[in-house]
Amino acid sequence: MTNKLGVRELVEFTLRTGDLSSTSGSQNTALLGAQIHRRLQKQRDENYQKEYYLEQELMLNGNPYLLHGRADGVILTDDTAEIEEIKTSETVFDQLSENTLTLYWAQVKIYAHLLMEKESDLNAVTLTLTYFQTNTETTTQKTQTISKSDAQTFFDDVITEYVTWLKFRSDLQARRDPTIHQLTFPFDHYRPGQRELAVAVYKTILTNKRLFAEAPTGTGKTISTLFPSIKAIGESLIQRIFYLTAKQSTRRVAEEAITMMAAQGLKLKSITLTAKEKIKFPEEADLLPEENPYMLGYYDRLKPALLDLIQNNDQLTRPVIEKYARKHTLDPFEFQLDASLFCDVIIGDYNYLFDPQVHLQRFFATEDPDNFFLIDEAHNLVNRSREMYSAAISSQPLDHLINQSRDLPQSSKKLHRRLLDLRATFDDVAAPLLAENQTDSTFLTPPENFDHDLGRLVEAIHDWLVDQPQTPFTQAILDYYFAAISYQRIGEYFDETYRMRLEIVDGNITLKELCLDPSDFLADSLALGHGAVLFSATLSPMDYYQTVLGGDTDSLAYRLDSPFEPQHQAIMVTTYIQTTYKQRNANLANILLAIKTMVDGKKGNYLIFLPSRSYLIDVSQAFQLAYPHVKTVIQEAQMAEADRTAFLAHFVSNPAQTLVGFALLGGIFAEGIDLKADRLIGVGIVSVGLPGINPETDLIRDYFDAQSQHGFAFAYQLPGLNNVFQAAGRLIRGSKDVGVILLMDQRFASPRYTHLYPRHWQHFQRLYRPEQLTTAIQNFWHQEVSDEN
Repeated sequence: MTNKLGVRELVEFTLRTGDLSSTSGSQNTALLGAQIHRRLQKQRDENYQKEYYLEQELMLNGNPYLLHGRADGVILTDDTAEIEEIKTSETVFDQLSENTLTLYWAQVKIYAHLLMEKESDLNAVTLTLTYFQTNTETTTQKTQTISKSDAQTFFDDVITEYVTWLKFRSDLQARRDPTIHQLTFPFDHYRPGQRELAVAVYKTILTNKRLFAEAPTGTGKTISTLFPSIKAIGESLIQRIFYLTAKQSTRRVAEEAITMMAAQGLKLKSITLTAKEKIKFPEEADLLPEENPYMLGYYDRLKPALLDLIQNNDQLTRPVIEKYARKHTLDPFEFQLDASLFCDVIIGDYNYLFDPQVHLQRFFATEDPDNFFLIDEAHNLVNRSREMYSAAISSQPLDHLINQSRDLPQSSKKLHRRLLDLRATFDDVAAPLLAENQTDSTFLTPPENFDHDLGRLVEAIHDWLVDQPQTPFTQAILDYYFAAISYQRIGEYFDETYRMRLEIVDGNITLKELCLDPSDFLADSLALGHGAVLFSATLSPMDYYQTVLGGDTDSLAYRLDSPFEPQHQAIMVTTYIQTTYKQRNANLANILLAIKTMVDGKKGNYLIFLPSRSYLIDVSQAFQLAYPHVKTVIQEAQMAEADRTAFLAHFVSNPAQTLVGFALLGGIFAEGIDLKADRLIGVGIVSVGLPGINPETDLIRDYFDAQSQHGFAFAYQLPGLNNVFQAAGRLIRGSKDVGVILLMDQRFASPRYTHLYPRHWQHFQRLYRPEQLTTAIQNFWHQEVSDEN
């Protein structure tokens, strides 16, 4: 297999020195830079060949590579050649750093070498660097000539430096692979279903497929997916695993799995990526890049730091990254990204692959068959991906910015005008709604003129920000600038899967690009690797998740039975309770009695889940009033990490008295918590968890109806039922766990829901009267006592 290596990647890795640049000035590079490139290329004569593709096959460190790139322009005549490289920035040319110019010239020198290899009659090439200063639209051109021998020497020096790091990486692989070959499953036996899941994952890698796997709680999904994937690395089927998930707790489980295998002798490099706002050092918070010691001279210290970090550590967790970042005075966020290039397993959030605005460009610029994706808790990706591909922008911040900009110097009047123009455009868009006293509307296409005026404001802010001091107003402008850039970028994806929403609340006008179906975008992301396994305890119905998560006609589906004895878990449905909005008050007494009946069955800890904050408050307060002697704990609206820990700490083993916790269905305690054994013996779920009726979810329903799918199920029923399955999954966490799941809503017994139940839910009990619940609870615990004896 031939490895691909971009010219720019080669140059930046080997020759970059100096400071870590601010990202604030480069947010619209792709948008603005591409426009400028096209404008300048159109000005060239008829002999000018734009986007001229060049490549050369190489053997580097014993492996085949294809070095490739596109020169911005090439002019070839019978006996001369010229290569143009176009660069754009707001910085004055004379103020560009020496390293920046080195990188610019190095890129075009590499192109010159590739061109002279291709056109063997050429003995020299004229190099032209065209620099466009975006805020003044000033163009600077510099030229030099390079001979064939000088280009060859320069090329050889760059390649030699690059091969040094390839050798470092291959030495790591040579150390790694024998330990993978010797690695055995890190437990003395497989749980039921674990071996089957591991085999399915390995076959998925062999066949370059996507596997959708439902593996109930207790299967041991993390080790069952990581272990065969690591074995595949040892067989050179893949070279890098991305373990992606929505929650920090599941990332820790992946780290623990690798630690277990390391204890058996595995020598493999793994890294856990942490979000920028969490890993940046506190002292960096208010510093400009040109004042930040962790950014100044970053690239001068990077390579020694990477050697130090990687030679002395296998698992690069957040504390390890921070330790070495401080030791070498490096920005920890960027340092972890640079270190990830040398890692075999990369653990992190979904957005590193799927989010179009923040995905890891260094890994996902093009398809790479060395990458394999493990997508944990994949059910969470449905809503997350809709958010990733949606964007909104509002008028309200403009009012403050307009007032503040009135007193700016004359040189800033253009910015003030553009702010006024966009504010007026917001009003024009909202005028038809206001005329009819409406507050929201939906469009199939973006409103006329809005994108144009937003683009002009973005350019004005971009120009104005140059050399501006750090002030509250500058920060407010910058915040709006980033929101506008985000809106523009998502606008590039706008197609028939989108709807434009216009909302007016207290005079604030918001335009939202709402993605209803991101499945094609997810499929494109998954196609960037060798294959993928998307797994969860709840992927039912499977065809729904394959549809909404980017499955294709070749996708594989695999469903495991629960590894636990079904008689350890009683599932009871109270058909006499109705929880539709209109029936809630009338059924409150029955709900309170059902909860009390469940907890009276056996002393222990219980969790009751409700579908909304207001309903949670109503039921929990009524329960406390009716049964004040029962100990309760209630999930608060906003809970910091310490508050969450304190909430769970109430659920102790072998409690002295019964505890009833009230929590939000679909919330922080409905998945990802692990209350094993008798720390939790009962879960009650009030209602089927349908999301509240709202215009945006209605749009999702209507969209899938138009696609001949089950719109109501896709938009409301299945997301709600998934929350129910996840909450119920908090109960049985191990082979010795025992408990009751009480479903309080008559809809749970209707065929519309029962046909979606997983196999280990099929023997649920229908209870038609309160006294039947009392009997069922007593019988269950009596049977458990008999079984123990």
